[in-house]
Amino acid sequence: MEKLIIKGGTRLSGEVVISGAKNAAIAILPATLLIDGVCTIENLPNISDVQIQCKILEELGAKIDWITSNSARIDTTNILSYKAPLDMTSKFRASYYFIGSLLGRCHNAETGLPGGCKLGARPIDQHIKGFEALGATVDVANGKIVASANKLTGSSIYMDTVSVGATINVMLSAVLAEGTTTIDNAAKEPHIVDVANFLNTMGADIRGAGTDIIKVNGVKSLKGGATYSVVPDQIEAGTFMLAAIASKGDITIKNCISEHLDCLTAKILEMGGNVEESGDEIRVWCDKRPQKTNIKTAPYPGFPTDLQAQMGVVLSIAEGTSIISENIWESRFQYTYELNKMGANITAQGKTAFFEGVESLSGAPVCATDLRAGAALIIAGIIANGTTELYNLEHIDRGYENIEMKFRNLGANIVRIRE
Repeated sequence: MEKLIIKGGTRLSGEVVISGAKNAAIAILPATLLIDGVCTIENLPNISDVQIQCKILEELGAKIDWITSNSARIDTTNILSYKAPLDMTSKFRASYYFIGSLLGRCHNAETGLPGGCKLGARPIDQHIKGFEALGATVDVANGKIVASANKLTGSSIYMDTVSVGATINVMLSAVLAEGTTTIDNAAKEPHIVDVANFLNTMGADIRGAGTDIIKVNGVKSLKGGATYSVVPDQIEAGTFMLAAIASKGDITIKNCISEHLDCLTAKILEMGGNVEESGDEIRVWCDKRPQKTNIKTAPYPGFPTDLQAQMGVVLSIAEGTSIISENIWESRFQYTYELNKMGANITAQGKTAFFEGVESLSGAPVCATDLRAGAALIIAGIIANGTTELYNLEHIDRGYENIEMKFRNLGANIVRIRE
């Protein structure tokens, strides 16, 4: 078992380079199955979710040559199976993208039920609704999802709830369908735009990504032959922005897209922090205790649920009482129990948490309850008095590349050890 040992009381300063977006990469990799040929993907984050997806692709018959640790040449000319390994697909949430891609290419798909962080009920009913509207039959039983279609035909699909995963999955299954598919009430996150841009680079015809209406004009094939670079990770960038505020630090965040973080920037300014944008860089600094604020998570361009826990650390030491309303996942406040072990004063009730700011946190043994909670607890350990031991690192490794090295380069005293 691995753990992080963090000696706290550190003011973070320096520069950090942001990796490729996890949420884009884990959709783009399954999307390569729609290509009858070869493509090169750059700026892939070196994280466990990406590594598992590449293993699944190879099991299906793809050939992957790693050019660097963040760049791969993928040949999907000879796909041998539409059955993704059940043991691998059940390990992480984004495995459901293999359904849309395999259905689009082979008209058949079989995967395990998706796993991932336990954030409450995470139904895939909108995915299934989309597949069925295109002409597929979908069965969910015995721990797996089986989809098949004689032919996929474009259709008009209204999403009952704004769903990033369902929006992407319908795009994937519609790219090679006959006719035009319209996705109404589509999610608008930057990684949806990135997936659409990737597919269009390979020959697809997708319009409107980034708005609430996406149109996919079916094409006969995707030929590949191009190189595509994954968009920078807005959540990783936001994590370091909040680490700067929590530690009263001064961090310059490189390789990021500032407009993807407008809602976070507004909240940082509201709390008394400073933000300076310049091209693909954002400098964030703060020299005083942050002020209270209230947060309501919402689909993009609202405040991201994936930055809620990191913001919670900041609010735990802010002046006054702050409130976070979680409108996406009902079990996203598990991390607050861990922060309370460190001396925070947080009361979580259902989808609302009340943060009575304390002057400082104290080191303690804590566990990462999910991916973003893990990043939040690293920040908590860095600013706490004393030593923090952080367990369940497999959650963190799913979504952050070299996170302890990046924090060390900013001055944190953090090491990973195996027990």
